[in-house]
Amino acid sequence: MKKEQDSNVTEFVLLGLSSSWELQLFLFLLFLFFYIAIVLGNLLIVVTVQVHAHLLQSPMYYFLGHLSFIDLCLSCVTVPKMLGDFLQQSKSISFSGCLTQIYFLHFLGASEMFLLTVMAYDRYVAICNPLCYLTVMNPQLCLWLVLACWCGGFIHSIMQIILVIQLPFCGPNELDNFYCDVPQVIKLACMDTYVVEVLMIANSGLLSLVCFLVLLFSYAIILITLRTHFRQGQNKVLSTCASHLTVVSLIFMPCVFIYLRPFCSFSVDKIFSMFYTVITPMLNPLIYTLRNADMKTAMKKLRIKPCGIPLPC
Repeated sequence: MKKEQDSNVTEFVLLGLSSSWELQLFLFLLFLFFYIAIVLGNLLIVVTVQVHAHLLQSPMYYFLGHLSFIDLCLSCVTVPKMLGDFLQQSKSISFSGCLTQIYFLHFLGASEMFLLTVMAYDRYVAICNPLCYLTVMNPQLCLWLVLACWCGGFIHSIMQIILVIQLPFCGPNELDNFYCDVPQVIKLACMDTYVVEVLMIANSGLLSLVCFLVLLFSYAIILITLRTHFRQGQNKVLSTCASHLTVVSLIFMPCVFIYLRPFCSFSVDKIFSMFYTVITPMLNPLIYTLRNADMKTAMKKLRIKPCGIPLPC
């Protein structure tokens, strides 16, 4: 904490996505639409899974409900602040607010990575060992796996904060992004940050890469198993795997690009940042529900009252 007290910087200035007032108004309307879609889409999945007992008892939909909840929370970390900044000429965030944003961003982001890895394991057991699926993926194991994901995210984010909070900041205080993240913040520290950068890469970059490789390996085994053992129902299973791989690619590839390299700036960094903070949370409900008959049927039943009277369209 001594390093924090020696810092002269009490707030950071966010440069955002654009300095043009007209473009900022357009971006405000665009991202407001995205945010509404994120909230409504993910909230619909969470409610659907919670209301229907047969979905809640299914490991795949149980994990999907938690994934939607994480996406809903993750979007609330960055998007509301970004929307407010679009309507202001001066965009700033306090030092404590910046640390809070970093903490929840990495807490929820790492928890989602671990959960996607768990979901890949769930699909592996379901496809490669279908007779033992319900025995292996029992409710107790599912609960412990979800708790492990949250604990892993908590430990990861605490490590990020511990490394950042010890750095002294003497100015300048401009962050070339629309939210606070570790790569931009540590570049503003008034000390040699080589060791911190290496630790950050080892923490965030390797975490993203290892989870990504584990996921690719799991789905490779699934595809090989489908090719050599199963003939019936391949299209449905391939559709599910394709959906999962789409989500995995949209989340992990930007994270690997941003965190698994020296902390130098590229012009596309902001675009990659938007993928895992805005685009992916918005697309997840579409990817997981449009081609899923069970979810679509369960959502339609939400329009029916308990007494059996259909609600008006």
